[in-house]
Amino acid sequence: MKDKTIDYALRATWQAVAKMYNEEASKFQSTMATGFALLSIDPDEGTPSTSLGPRMGMEATSLSRTLKSMEEKGLIVRKPNPEDGRGVLIYLTDFGKEKRAVSKDVVVTFNETIRECVSESQLNSFFEVTEIINDLISSRKIFDQKEVITN
Repeated sequence: MKDKTIDYALRATWQAVAKMYNEEASKFQSTMATGFALLSIDPDEGTPSTSLGPRMGMEATSLSRTLKSMEEKGLIVRKPNPEDGRGVLIYLTDFGKEKRAVSKDVVVTFNETIRECVSESQLNSFFEVTEIINDLISSRKIFDQKEVITN
């Protein structure tokens, strides 16, 4: 533990989680990105395409590829936003709703398994630490506050 850096632990853990999710998704001819998108789209009201990227933490280019693939597979349909003529709403098809249920089961299983193996106190500490890290990054308190030393 002494030699591990915080960023290494975060990166290695996320890579392991992503690999696990992608392996599970492949059993259903899907990907983690598709599953995450399915879970991020409101199953009843649809979701504006412009809010999906920020909600998922995805760049527009990656999101566009994911949505195009989902549309080709019949998981989603795009419709004009009646409240904003320039915008598009993304809706799940019936098939998309079925796949969304599978994705939800996978996420619930992951979370239940972790909760069985980690105490509530440990989990609360984990969330506190991740919140502090995110706050430090978003408030630019890690690098922007430090002076650049020149020789």
